[in-house]
Amino acid sequence: MATDFITTVESLEHLGGHYFRIPAAIVEAVGGWNTRLQCTVNDRLTWPCGLTALGEGDGYITLNKTRMTQLKVRAGDEVRLSLTPDNSEYGLEVPEELREVLSLDPEGQRRFDRLVGGKQRFIIRTVVEVKNSQLRIDRALRLIDNLKRLPEGRESFAGLGAK
Repeated sequence: MATDFITTVESLEHLGGHYFRIPAAIVEAVGGWNTRLQCTVNDRLTWPCGLTALGEGDGYITLNKTRMTQLKVRAGDEVRLSLTPDNSEYGLEVPEELREVLSLDPEGQRRFDRLVGGKQRFIIRTVVEVKNSQLRIDRALRLIDNLKRLPEGRESFAGLGAK
């Protein structure tokens, strides 16, 4: 079920970016801080997101420069936001190349499944950002090999390394 409301694009001064303010009542309505969501803006652009605490119960969703350009918005503009629960397994679509690497490596799959969601999504995004299919396979293999070398339960973003 979608939660729709009007908000504005605001500046995130200390990080040099922009965000949408999510009022405390909406944070509660969508399930709180640890809920993965799909964010749709002005019925034009949708992406997976999560909420970050802003203070006094309010939250925010960051808005990068690329999305601002796609939406043709700037600081101060009002937008219609629609937030729906993201019930996908990892909060992102897993690329075919990573699925194949994991299906052929039971230990890699086990270790991937034991990661917290943010680290799973880091691996998925790191594979997806490569456009060439063979390079996505190579990157997926390297990430999963790195994952298996790390002490279980102490995996770090730096230790996963992608490049």
